[in-house]
Amino acid sequence: MVANMSDLAEITQQTLRFPMMENDEYQKAQHQEIKLGKEEGLDVSIYSNPEFNWLQMEQIRMGLKDKLDATVYANPEYNYETMRQIRLSLYSGIDLLPYLKRGFEDDDLEEIRFALVNRLPIDRWLKDNMCAPQIHQIRVGLCEDIDISAYADIKYNWMQMQEIRLGLEKKLDVSIYSNYLYSHAQMREIRLGMESGLDVSGYCSLVYSATDMREKRQNIEKQKKSNVVSDGGGNELETRQKTDEKKASGLKANTGEKEKKGRISHEDSPVRKEFSITIEENGNKAYAYIPWISGNVVTKKDIYLDLERRGIVFGIIDKAIDDLIESKRMNEKILIAEGIPAKQGNDGWFEWFVRLDLPRIPAPLPDGGVDYVNIEAFEMVEAGEKIAYYHRAQEGLSGKNIYGETIHAEDGIEKKPLRGTGFEIEPDGVTYVSQLNGKFEYLAGRIIITNMMVVREDVTAVTGKLEVDGSIYVIGSVYSGGYIKVTGDIIIEHNVQTARLIAGGNVMIKRGSCSKNGCFIDAGGEVSGSFFEAANINAGGNVKANYIMNSVINTMGKVIVSGKKGMLLGGSISAVCGVDTYNLGNQLSLETVLDVGRNRLYEKQHSEYEKKREKLLSDLKSLEHEWKKVIKLEEAGKTVPEELRRKLHAAIEIQSQRLAELDGEESKLANQTGTDKGLVIVRGKAYDGSIVILNGFKYTLSSEVRRVLFKLRNKQVVMVTL
Repeated sequence: MVANMSDLAEITQQTLRFPMMENDEYQKAQHQEIKLGKEEGLDVSIYSNPEFNWLQMEQIRMGLKDKLDATVYANPEYNYETMRQIRLSLYSGIDLLPYLKRGFEDDDLEEIRFALVNRLPIDRWLKDNMCAPQIHQIRVGLCEDIDISAYADIKYNWMQMQEIRLGLEKKLDVSIYSNYLYSHAQMREIRLGMESGLDVSGYCSLVYSATDMREKRQNIEKQKKSNVVSDGGGNELETRQKTDEKKASGLKANTGEKEKKGRISHEDSPVRKEFSITIEENGNKAYAYIPWISGNVVTKKDIYLDLERRGIVFGIIDKAIDDLIESKRMNEKILIAEGIPAKQGNDGWFEWFVRLDLPRIPAPLPDGGVDYVNIEAFEMVEAGEKIAYYHRAQEGLSGKNIYGETIHAEDGIEKKPLRGTGFEIEPDGVTYVSQLNGKFEYLAGRIIITNMMVVREDVTAVTGKLEVDGSIYVIGSVYSGGYIKVTGDIIIEHNVQTARLIAGGNVMIKRGSCSKNGCFIDAGGEVSGSFFEAANINAGGNVKANYIMNSVINTMGKVIVSGKKGMLLGGSISAVCGVDTYNLGNQLSLETVLDVGRNRLYEKQHSEYEKKREKLLSDLKSLEHEWKKVIKLEEAGKTVPEELRRKLHAAIEIQSQRLAELDGEESKLANQTGTDKGLVIVRGKAYDGSIVILNGFKYTLSSEVRRVLFKLRNKQVVMVTL
């Protein structure tokens, strides 16, 4: 970590030697922040690091200036907005780091911070993968003290949440439209109808689009207006209002007469009887206060009569009244009656008999590398083994206020049953047991138990082909001729030499792989290990190691090489989402080719997206054609079964959602490979002989450089210092 101006100066000198690096203004801003920090007497060593941009430096400087522990967020991996939220939270004594570890950042953290500042129970409702607008709707609901359990669920998008929240604010029965299959626009039409006092049962069905619902709602409103009560109805309402006014005036007269009688009795009294009884905590406590006034004589009878007059009949503390009068406790506020508060029932909760907190991210090594050797990748369970037990929610205990009125308590909230595969729920409805011997995982709120074969010996050509519908865990190594094919994951405890590994999920080789180009790894997910040498890897996810040498790698994700000794050397790398390495190439100028971004893998994926899109559009067109047939039949006066309408409309909604998700995936992939992205990052040294190809544009390093990222600008590959 660079900690002084001399290091920055060194980086600047390197920049001057390479005219392709266009970052003069960027460095000026960094120097300005360091200069301001020195003028303010701050410890600028905390942020005088080229890895921080000037906006990050500014957030650290502002924290130091306000005497905060800025080291909490002085991490180059945090963008400046995340730093800002952590800095603001420190002023209120709030710890946002646990939420950051869960994957929340930027706007998410801001919403969480606002909730915590206002002491709202946001943790109870917060789920991983929630976005800022969803958290905002939950926070607003908590502020308004409404029952957000009706919508605080990850299955609703933020617009659906908003429609349910608006209904709760109007005291509507939101269960009528809280089905997550409704779009937010459909929910809105049902809500507006209910707010207008309409009978929405005629159109609150999934078979109607939002447009259909709007037309039906407007028709019902027009019909309602045409049936407005005539003048006779108006006269009847006026008569009722007059009757209510007479009742109210009579009640007021009687009350006034009683108050008048009370005053007369006090005025006729030969002695002063000055005291007050105050009611607090919504009728749950009553306090007596007798002021010290000459001639003021208050008796127990006076207190009891006033309690009776006020209707206080429960929880009267006789000993307190005795002590108040007998000990003459003047000018003291004494509790003389107390009700029993209602007690909300405990919410339901799951007791787990397996570990959920396995460190899925390997521990860092002292040099910044990653400890793949000692990571526990999974938890094993046996068939019939109890994995969880659900403790049902408890009923609330009702209370009673000092007026003798029952205070109803809320029952605890039940949790939804666990979902997933590979387990069953016993007849008691609360005990969860594994159905097979295999690997246990708890991901995104789902239990996933898959078949896992444990091989307690080395795998060689003699072992033969190992093919499993599930996962394989090899406690030894895989040597020459070894062959493993699984639908799940492959975990190798030691090494892999010349072998072929095929996995539908991830591949982890804890020690690493070394061969003479005879190691072939194909994974639908991530491939990781301590090192890879002369390996041929095809992966759908990231490829991660502490060094990679002379290997051919094709991945839709990133290639990540960690640690100060980490090196990406020789071979050919095709990575759609980028490369992040410490060192690139070596002093011997060994050719290392990085083909990143919109390469042949990207084009292949893009072509597959287009094929899927055409198929979805074709299916959607057919469904919409059938829907038009249904509409025509109805217009002709023929009856169409409700079940058919519902299924057809649901199918259209599902296909539309799949199309939107596919477009989202394609858009995400395009954004990840945009020209403004730093697709190749070298945190240490990049040696001459290395070749970087970004979106088809090639750049060959002619000299050694340090701490750079490569990106496209005007159809040219440029280097920018970190």
